[in-house]
Amino acid sequence: MDNEILEFDIGLGGGGGGREVDDDAIDIDDEEMADSPSPTSGGAGGGAASSGEIYLPEGDLLDLEPYEGMEFESEEAAKAFYNSYARRVGFSTRVSSSRRSRRDGAIIQRQFVCAKEGFRNLNEKRTKDREIKRPRTITRVGCKASLSVKMQDSGKWVVSGFVREHNHELVPPDLVHCLRSHRQISGPAKTLIDTLQAAGMGPRRIMSALIKEYGGISKVGFTEVDCRNYMRNNRQRSLEGDIQLVLDYLRQMQAENRNFFYAVQGEEDQSMSNVFWADPKARLNFTYFGDTVTFDTTYRSNRYRLPFAPFTGVNHHGQPVLFGCAFLINESEASFAWLFKTWLMAMSGRPPVSITTDHDAVIRSAVTQVFPETRHRFCKWHIFKKCQEKLSHVFLKHPSFEADFHKCVNLTESIEEFESCWLSLVDGYDLRDHEWLQTIYSARRQWVPVYLRDTFFAEMSITQRSDSMNSYFDGYVNASTNLNQFFKLYEKALESRNEKEVKADYDTMNAAPVLKTPSPMEKQASELYTRKLFMRFQEELVGTLTFMASKAEDDGEVITYQVSKFGEDNKPYCVKFNVLEMKATCSCQMFEFSGILCRHVLAVFRVTNVLTLPSHYILKRWTRNAKSSVILEERTSIVYTNYLESHTVRYNTLRHEAFKFVDDGVKSPETYDAAMDALQVAAKKVAHATKSEGKLGTANGAVRRNLAFDGSANRTRDDFEGRSAQQMSEDDMDKRIRELTNELEGANRKCEVYRANLLSVLKDIEDHKLQLSIKVQNIKISMKDGL
Repeated sequence: MDNEILEFDIGLGGGGGGREVDDDAIDIDDEEMADSPSPTSGGAGGGAASSGEIYLPEGDLLDLEPYEGMEFESEEAAKAFYNSYARRVGFSTRVSSSRRSRRDGAIIQRQFVCAKEGFRNLNEKRTKDREIKRPRTITRVGCKASLSVKMQDSGKWVVSGFVREHNHELVPPDLVHCLRSHRQISGPAKTLIDTLQAAGMGPRRIMSALIKEYGGISKVGFTEVDCRNYMRNNRQRSLEGDIQLVLDYLRQMQAENRNFFYAVQGEEDQSMSNVFWADPKARLNFTYFGDTVTFDTTYRSNRYRLPFAPFTGVNHHGQPVLFGCAFLINESEASFAWLFKTWLMAMSGRPPVSITTDHDAVIRSAVTQVFPETRHRFCKWHIFKKCQEKLSHVFLKHPSFEADFHKCVNLTESIEEFESCWLSLVDGYDLRDHEWLQTIYSARRQWVPVYLRDTFFAEMSITQRSDSMNSYFDGYVNASTNLNQFFKLYEKALESRNEKEVKADYDTMNAAPVLKTPSPMEKQASELYTRKLFMRFQEELVGTLTFMASKAEDDGEVITYQVSKFGEDNKPYCVKFNVLEMKATCSCQMFEFSGILCRHVLAVFRVTNVLTLPSHYILKRWTRNAKSSVILEERTSIVYTNYLESHTVRYNTLRHEAFKFVDDGVKSPETYDAAMDALQVAAKKVAHATKSEGKLGTANGAVRRNLAFDGSANRTRDDFEGRSAQQMSEDDMDKRIRELTNELEGANRKCEVYRANLLSVLKDIEDHKLQLSIKVQNIKISMKDGL
């Protein structure tokens, strides 16, 4: 077959004839092609190759081995033949170097090499100023295998050099599809992927279907990574083609309401990367419930055709509430940083206390940059779901693994307990060296609850599943939603969520909850919290009946209690209670995490005679007045609990001091006698103070504080200044002080009545506004049903 010309039907013409091969030539190096799943063109007739096709010879040519003198119709035909040979043998190829003609710049010589040829060029200039976050695996080992071709005067290409030997192991036939130069998604495969993606299937399930369809992974011709990339590109193209629809909608909404906010990264008339918008209701909701935020990137699972990412939160009924939305075409760190900065600007520059996102290094970097003071949490639900994928073989082999993993993450009470449990888990199932488990363990402070309980995330309990983040649009936006359908479904979702909130408001205002105890605290909570939150608080309050609180330590200011469930030997919870400040903290940290007091603190309140919730334990965001512009609950709480709280503080303080007095007094007969004498003296003083209540000491304090209260008090001050103490008898002074005290008490009672009446009027106004809102929504629903 000497000098035989191999013709490939690839639709590529020769590169022109009559050229001198070696005269006036320039040597050049081509860029590596190892980063691309399929080879790209590099010379004459390269237009077809740029589409990413791989050209395969047919018939007897499949078994040929390259040899010097072999001729081809074009450079692309030579490259396709060598790549086909490489697939058969078991290695990947790339273009290494070229020579161009000085005369017209056309390529006249090419060298195709094994992908493991040479060594990686560690360019210090490129890397010294930046940290390499994920260094690539070393793949080049100095392999010499290659094929060199030159252009003839006739326009044909001839093999001028061939090196067969490799210095590394070759890939077996069942794995050759993983090599970069042999990976390509065919037309029929693309059609099937498009169909299955529209049906809501993710890349893993699609690959399973393709393997079954083609009869094995090696016959599919590409990997799951290629499938994911293709689906991602599909998603981006679906938005790029119709981006004008998005802009037209956003401009219309802003024209209708000036408080509608939207922003585009880049110029609107140019190729755009990301779009963000927030309607007036979303911006207003953030002022009420913006303490914790979830950034939902569920679309990145590749099931979704649209790159749609909402910002959501939780309202006072525990329902999801919207804070804005984005379409993300570009997913670089800079793009996420732009999005977070834009969202923050739309929310008046007030960062949240906490934010929850998917587990992603790029998003984490952007959050750190834009929200340096915000606590960043990874969605635990997504990590659990990913665990089922990454450890599917463990789940199948060990049915108990899932329960043990859940127990380790959700049920451990301290950092030390979690660390010990995790070590036992990975050792028990021989997973200490599992790469993915090591990755999530290194990020444990951002997703394991025991590390996050000191921060508010508005969850009803520590062990509950944080919503799959896309819950706001569940039932409306799904995997098959395209851009033409999106905004209608988006508006339906907003309307549905608004109706559910109105219904919850109505139930709270018109359906009084059933009280289960005679506790004043339960009655107080039922009048302050929304119905949903009260029921959650009621669970904790009723739960205290099975818990016992015993004093463990008293340092003079803070009393430490051990709280445990009756009849159980579990480790007790530790509650520290400051009697004077009426503040308690529990080792479970439920209040810090969810804003609702736990049963352990409530059990301590029960044994210490705290009858009502102190005002600092009632978060406005959980109350029925959460969205009220009038701050009612604090003043109402003061009016409602003023006597009970002040009495409780006095009671607890006296009892605390009395216990210390008793402990010291019983140490010996001498201290006992001294203590009894002191008690008798104290009893006489208390009796005298009780009889003299309202006289000199109390009245003088009241006069000093309220002397200028009205004209009567001013006249009294003049009287006191005009007469000397020697001229006034003690009886006259006492009589005058009693008169002033009575006037002051009467004025205070009037003020309390006026304030109570004013609060009542304001509350009636708020209730009336809410009822009108409910009526308006009901009318809208009736009109819609009628249409």
